[in-house]
Amino acid sequence: MEDILFTVDEASKLLKTDKPTIRKLIDKGLLNALRLGRLKVRKVEIERFLIWAEDKDLNDLDNIKDLEYVIQGRREQFKCVQ
Repeated sequence: MEDILFTVDEASKLLKTDKPTIRKLIDKGLLNALRLGRLKVRKVEIERFLIWAEDKDLNDLDNIKDLEYVIQGRREQFKCVQ
């Protein structure tokens, strides 16, 4: 059976970040979770978050920005459409 719930530790490994960052994402409402003993994140929620977070700079969760790319010496900003 496929895993559909991930612990904070498992979610951090899937998203290649640390556990405090996952908790901050949850606290800020950017990543939805449920408490079943410990906090859990559904697989579909991780997939939704990844689609939403694409082309965003999440290094400062209080100041999320669209990523800027340098293409052939030109600076271009790609805006995310939801």
